[in-house]
Amino acid sequence: MNLAIKDIRHNLMRFLLTAFGVGLLIATTIGMLGMYRGIVFEAVILMDDMNADLWVVEGGRVGPFAESSAIPVNLDMRVEGVPGVALARRFIAYNQQFQFEDRYVRLAVTALDFPKDNGNWIPLIAGRTILAPHYEAVADISAGFNIGDKLRFNRDLYTVVGLMKHQVDMAGDPLFFVTIQDAQTINRMLPSEAVLLNRASRGQSRMGLGNTPSVGAVLVTIQSGINADIVREKIARWGDVNVLSNEEQHLLLLDGRLGRLRIQIMAFATMTLLICCAVIALTIYTMTLEKTPQIALLKLIGARDRVIVSMIVTQSVLIGLLGLVIGIFIALNLFPHFPRIVLITFVDVVSVALALIILSIFASWFSIQKALNVRAQAILS
Repeated sequence: MNLAIKDIRHNLMRFLLTAFGVGLLIATTIGMLGMYRGIVFEAVILMDDMNADLWVVEGGRVGPFAESSAIPVNLDMRVEGVPGVALARRFIAYNQQFQFEDRYVRLAVTALDFPKDNGNWIPLIAGRTILAPHYEAVADISAGFNIGDKLRFNRDLYTVVGLMKHQVDMAGDPLFFVTIQDAQTINRMLPSEAVLLNRASRGQSRMGLGNTPSVGAVLVTIQSGINADIVREKIARWGDVNVLSNEEQHLLLLDGRLGRLRIQIMAFATMTLLICCAVIALTIYTMTLEKTPQIALLKLIGARDRVIVSMIVTQSVLIGLLGLVIGIFIALNLFPHFPRIVLITFVDVVSVALALIILSIFASWFSIQKALNVRAQAILS
């Protein structure tokens, strides 16, 4: 006869309610970890899709993702002249809010260096890539657009020719692909008064504005068989630019802009797991107090301490395991309906499971100490 199962049947409702509460906390923990994974996925998806070997950005800066960057619009011609460079593409990306009919939409406008790059690498779910130098766009479905929609930016009318899914930036704004020339034109959309002020100050407050238009970066593709470090060193000698590898862009983004977010989410996840431990410990301790006479009787008839310890640890672990199953079930069925990606990975689930089992065993320590201090003579009192 398994004493742990026997006692759980006697307190079945309390056991199930505790496991459900632990399950909600576990689902929350998995969700927080998945939220961070989703933010990272969204932050680097464009960087990975564009598949550049090197990023040439403004000198002294580490843009265009970790911070702003502005370089001459014709810098790609200089880069293409470097031996070993197969392709140099200009890059612009900025976030801006627009009004379409009766609603406001915030878009992450991203430029394609057409015709060098027509976006054939974009993971489309409908429509086609950009085939014209002007007035065509590819948008993420979260923006609410459909194939063939006409979007007016100032005096120009743009047609949505392609749709994609889960293509957003770190802020969750849907990506909106247009050509370089169109991106600069859209970015110049200002009220007449603002245009006059910019002309008067001769400033360039935004990318592409003023007499010397600029882009955010130049994406470099290295020829096959050529060492990227050699090409990088040659470009870096110019002095007016900074050259970063794709891996460095990842690290700058994750350890820079997302570094504190990672620490904060891990702190909240740790707190949630500790709350799980406290809930399990309180429940098991209460159940142990209630069966003090039964524990004294077991000792009186000669039961070994390991039998009592095994009963308490088994109950604690069973609560944790059932809570884990409930939590995983809730996470898998709830988080896919969230507006942003919650990326649940096998590694995170296993890590949470191991942490919960360890904490469940630790949670039984207080009850074990109480049970071991119960004297057999207590049954007679």
